[in-house]
Formats: sequence, C-alpha cells, structure tokens
Amino acid sequence: MTENEVLGEFRAAGALLEGHFILSSGLHSPRYLQCARVLMDARRAERLATALAEKLGALRGQIDVVVSPAMGGVIIGHEMGRALGVPAMFVERPDGEFHLRRGFALQAGARVLMVEDVVTTGLSSKEAIKAIGAAGGVVVAAASLVDRSGGAVELGVPYVALVALDVPTFAADDLPPSLSALPAVKPGSRAA
Repeated sequence: MTENEVLGEFRAAGALLEGHFILSSGLHSPRYLQCARVLMDARRAERLATALAEKLGALRGQIDVVVSPAMGGVIIGHEMGRALGVPAMFVERPDGEFHLRRGFALQAGARVLMVEDVVTTGLSSKEAIKAIGAAGGVVVAAASLVDRSGGAVELGVPYVALVALDVPTFAADDLPPSLSALPAVKPGSRAA
C-alpha cells in the first residue's frame, strides 16, 4: 500500500482533520489523524493491518504475540494479531502506568510486536514496551499506522510505520498566530 493509498483511507473515513489539536504528548498541531475513525470500518482496518504486517518483512516470523496500548492501539493491535496469525492483547493504565489486565499474561520470553495507532514522541510506546518487559515479554519490534515523529523517535527496537506524516507540532507557549486563533480540541485518549 502506497503512502497516497494509506492517506486515501484516512480521507475516505473523514479521519484526516484540520484545525487546532492538543496531542496526547501535550504538543499542539494543525492536523490530526483520528485513527479510531479510519479503524471503525473493519474491512479498512484489515487492509491497513495487512499492509503494515507486510512492511514488517522478516520480522513477521519472529513474533509470538501482539501487544498494544489502550485505548488507541486496541483495534490496530487486534487487526495486527489477525494479520500475523498470533494472539493480540493490550496494556491499560488503571493507576497511571501500563499493565496487562483482564487475564492477559505473557509467557516468559514471548517475542512481542508492540503496535500503536500513531507515534509522535514515542512516550506511550516506550511506556508500553516497559510494561511488556515487566510482564516477561521481549519486544522484538514496534509498529504503528502513522509515524508523526519526523523519523526522530527512538524506541530501542526496530520500528516500522505504514506512513510517515510530517506535520508540525508546537509547544503550548510557542504557537503560531494562525493556530492560536483557533479553539484547541483534545481528540486523543490520554487524560493528562
């Protein structure tokens, strides 16, 4: 799937938004990809996950289980599990830190693909990778639908994204006038 085809899926779903958005990282941006909208169509989610699984190349054969962070990574994590033919589970933040819950458990040494919807700073990904390690898993790679980091994110494992989107981000105290003139919306799932 080409970058234009991937972005076409987002556009068709009304998931490529323009305005003033506060990202999970706390940074502000004039564009936002609402992955929940693009993933709400199961056939579209399957196409995107299949394309992302193909981009993993040789890493595909090294994965025993997929783990994703809740909330944003749950659907793409499930679809990646299906595309790879392995179980999928997710970590949650019941107390502010990611943990496996709901009876999920990793076998010691299980080789894990950590999957996110969007990576900007990598904070959620790093927290999820830490939780996976604490649960006995070994993260062999990370993947996301979208890399918004400008290629700057370093997760400590091989990282594959279906599409890289170079959208500027700004600190709250350094907004351009065009962005500060618009009301800010926080569409993500992280409360803090």
